[in-house]
Amino acid sequence: MSEEELPSQPFISHLIEFRDRALRSIVAIMIIFVGLFSFSNQLYLYVSEPIRKFIPESSSMIATEVASPFLTPFKLTLVLSLFAAMPYILYQVWAFLAPGLYRREKKIVVPLFFSSVALFYAGMAFAYYVVFPLVFMFFASTVPDGITIMPDIRSYLDFALKLFFAFGISFEIPIAVVILSWMGAVEPNNLAKKRPYVFILCFVFGMLLTPPDVISQTLLAIPMWLLFELGIVFARPVYRKDGGATD
Repeated sequence: MSEEELPSQPFISHLIEFRDRALRSIVAIMIIFVGLFSFSNQLYLYVSEPIRKFIPESSSMIATEVASPFLTPFKLTLVLSLFAAMPYILYQVWAFLAPGLYRREKKIVVPLFFSSVALFYAGMAFAYYVVFPLVFMFFASTVPDGITIMPDIRSYLDFALKLFFAFGISFEIPIAVVILSWMGAVEPNNLAKKRPYVFILCFVFGMLLTPPDVISQTLLAIPMWLLFELGIVFARPVYRKDGGATD
């Protein structure tokens, strides 16, 4: 199959296009941020709901810094605006790269873009709806007598965002496996033979990316391993020994 000729453009025009698409992405984030800013406190209450369920009725979350009641919801809203704008940002990336891709390359890149966004959101949802309740229930059950749980709002947000990013990125494992196989950098069958090592690495990464408790580490490591297996399944049809995608 002969590849179509791709039009060449001057380097400066590429820089100008990159600048324009980057500015569009920033504007999209700002527009979403402006729309969400008036709901900042409600958004924080929603994100902090998993831990507030385990705070005694006589206690509450606290702010240990003067500006925390404003800056913490502000930071959360900005990060959520980035997450919400991710499909549009990836579209801008796709539109920038598309002219330089062959037709057969576009057939795999488009599904990968959509899948990467969906998997990142799925990772965040898994962290919020599955991991957070179990982790905070475990933490609440280990509080010594005479100690009252009063988490700081800024510390909790940093903790939550860390887990959101950890699970969001870890859910991208199938995409990474497919891309590496499509490029010919790895062979799916060889990856399948390395399952025991991958299983151990998943727990190592789970230990590094999550708080020092067995529950969150396990809840990150097991999905990582399962997603690795899923990546191998989807990598086999696109792998070629010559380092290119199948036609």
